[in-house]
Amino acid sequence: MACIAFGRCDDSFSCASIKAYLAEFISTLLFVFAGVGSAIAYDKLTSDAALDPAGLVAIAVCHGFALFVAVSVGATISGGHVNPAVTFGLALGGQITILTGIFYWVAQLLGAIVACFLLKLVTGGLAVPTHTLGSGVGAIEGVVMEIIITFALVYTVYATAVDPKKGSLGTIAPIAIGFIVGANILAAGPFSGGSMNPARSFGPAVVSGNFTDNWVYWVGPLIGGGLAGLVYGNLYMCPSDHAPLSSEF
Repeated sequence: MACIAFGRCDDSFSCASIKAYLAEFISTLLFVFAGVGSAIAYDKLTSDAALDPAGLVAIAVCHGFALFVAVSVGATISGGHVNPAVTFGLALGGQITILTGIFYWVAQLLGAIVACFLLKLVTGGLAVPTHTLGSGVGAIEGVVMEIIITFALVYTVYATAVDPKKGSLGTIAPIAIGFIVGANILAAGPFSGGSMNPARSFGPAVVSGNFTDNWVYWVGPLIGGGLAGLVYGNLYMCPSDHAPLSSEF
């Protein structure tokens, strides 16, 4: 079984941990700025009220590219989580302590909020779009969709970036993670919005003041990410592979 550890204050407040929190803040800010910015840009460039296929592809590609960069720049400092659901999945899989994970969450949420405030500022006050359920899609369907696509994301993180047996596959981990996010947005965008990331949904909700169905983008991703951490951490990794130290992630 994966060793879930609460952690120690001296470890969670060490110099390396503080640098990791700052890295998560910056990486999440960069990712959300580009991702939400692409949606704002689409709204500005088209008069269509509904997202058309070309817009969906453009936003999916932008999110995939942005996440690839965000994970890459934070990988050697914080592990490049950029997502509370990823952090949660790694905590349940014994790869990061609960205490350090909480500080990761704070950094990620602050990064997303600041990114959205900056977008509102630099775009002259344009509306910041929030994740919403598609027409005819209920809350339960949305939660299930988010569970599935977030499971795919966190499972990919484990397989390509966390598992010590990954070998040379680790060199393309950020690309694989970016690809699965882009693919999931193409598949789930018209239905649940394709969030997979509570911070990505929470930042726009805070800045716009619209929290309609925001709980969907917490419950679904956290369940999906947690399940992926438990499944991969317990089925495919040995106990010796688990080292819940913030200095390593």
